[in-house]
Amino acid sequence: MKVTIVGGGKVGYYLVRTLIEHKHEPTVIETNRLVCEKIANEMDIPIICGDAARLEILENAGIAHSDALVSVTGSDETNLIVCQLAKKKFGVPKAVAKSNNPKNVAVMQALGIDNVINSTDSIVSLIEREVDTSRIKQVLSLNKGEVTLFEVELPNDYVYDGKMLMDIKLPVLFNIVSITRKGCMIIPRGQSMLRSGDKLLVISEANAVREIKSAFKIKE
Repeated sequence: MKVTIVGGGKVGYYLVRTLIEHKHEPTVIETNRLVCEKIANEMDIPIICGDAARLEILENAGIAHSDALVSVTGSDETNLIVCQLAKKKFGVPKAVAKSNNPKNVAVMQALGIDNVINSTDSIVSLIEREVDTSRIKQVLSLNKGEVTLFEVELPNDYVYDGKMLMDIKLPVLFNIVSITRKGCMIIPRGQSMLRSGDKLLVISEANAVREIKSAFKIKE
């Protein structure tokens, strides 16, 4: 997944490293040349030195091809403007802004930002949960966000079509709650088969999207 990160400070730097570890493709936009050089020396990723509030800088960063933009500068105003430009001018599917002042969260949300948060770990989890794959969707958050109920849609010509659950090595990290097939709900057992087009309800830790995607061999 291609993610544009605006701001290469401590939060942006950590976010970039985490995204790389999770096999995503980040691009960084940063105004400070020394910060750009530091990131360039440590990580082999595209880095644009400039003001992301300018359309030409966003264009140079390839924003039109990004799956998400995350603005984590120290200015809430900048984060708001950049997210609005990304969504309205370039059609970026998901724009996430870091709010440095909790009082600004409601205003930023009212002005069209998809998500306004201040935890870097939450940003990574959010991106993977809502952007990484359209076949895995969050249905319900439980226990203050620690556990999540996901809907997993199996693709056509599914690699495990016709296989029983007992024959598929699924991690203990999550459990299949139900299988919906042609409008009928099935309570899964070991002998239950998976079929192309099935919709599964899966309960797991909130940050287990990558593991779910890998376990069920789901590719975009």
